[in-house]
Amino acid sequence: MQNTINTKLKVALADDHILLRTALASLIDQFDDCTVIFQVSNGKDLISQIAQGQRPDVLLLDLNMPEMDGYAAAKWMQEHQPGIHVLMLTMYDSELAMIRLLQAGVKGFLKKDIHPSELQFAIRSVMQSGYYYSHNTTGKLVNLFLKKPDNTLALQRSLLSETELRFLELVCTEMTYKEIAMSMKLNPRAVDNLRDQLFEKLMVKSRIGLAMYAVRHGLVTF
Repeated sequence: MQNTINTKLKVALADDHILLRTALASLIDQFDDCTVIFQVSNGKDLISQIAQGQRPDVLLLDLNMPEMDGYAAAKWMQEHQPGIHVLMLTMYDSELAMIRLLQAGVKGFLKKDIHPSELQFAIRSVMQSGYYYSHNTTGKLVNLFLKKPDNTLALQRSLLSETELRFLELVCTEMTYKEIAMSMKLNPRAVDNLRDQLFEKLMVKSRIGLAMYAVRHGLVTF
């Protein structure tokens, strides 16, 4: 029996790249079991649409967006709309980036050059089983838990606290360490200790090294 619009999976897109977003929406609308109910360019507009009663089954969320990026939007969804399945569109596939997003409630990861059939499978998979992981994603995550001599270090490096993540975000600004301490409501000595711990944990030697690590692994977006 042919699906009607009421039985199709409702999909929403949040991505500030209009051409890509429009192309994805057009593609998804061609799937016989899906319909795109809205498109937005940032997390704030996404929240606004949901507040107006537009509730998708699946949300395709870009990581790099202005106003409110994909990580912050995913965290909001996890806290306020946990029943909506979030698939993250991202070019970052490091273990660190993936685990951070998994902690924010993301159910799967999609590269922007994904094949149409794989996109349709991902949407179906996340609805049927609650998650979607490609072979590449699964392999990267499994490697963290393999019994290797360095697996404990690798896992520790992948599990950063909210305080450490916030510090890395501020390190990538023009703020001084004293200003970072004030922003985080920490004393300067605590910030120095936090910095030194991250130097050792992430195996870098300078503030520039911390910033490069954060950007390269998708922990800070611009």
